[in-house]
Amino acid sequence: MRRLSQREIKRMMSRLGVNAKEMSEVKEAVLRTETKEIVIQNPTVTSLEIQGQLIFQIVADSIEEREIQKEEKIVSEAKPQEIPEEDILLVAQQANVSFEEAKKALEETNGDLAQAILMLTSRKG
Repeated sequence: MRRLSQREIKRMMSRLGVNAKEMSEVKEAVLRTETKEIVIQNPTVTSLEIQGQLIFQIVADSIEEREIQKEEKIVSEAKPQEIPEEDILLVAQQANVSFEEAKKALEETNGDLAQAILMLTSRKG
């Protein structure tokens, strides 16, 4: 089997509806999962468009993995949510419970009035 030149390969790909472009301006590629980031420095990236779908091919020079810290969790632990007294009174009235029980239920439900009332009334029944 004879070897194909770059020009012949490009012609064949064009006939098949494949459009390939090298993305030389890419300096870093980052892949994020739930728990970590995979950082690829100085990648060679090629985009392939095949029948309307875009595919990226990344060839790595160097790879670095980093753990992701959950910022939301840190913020919520640092400052507890303040629940307005009117909300506590409303829940206490609707669920026919004490002020303290209503406050505790609202804290457990992160201030969700309806959920707190349902929780308190379902405990009674």
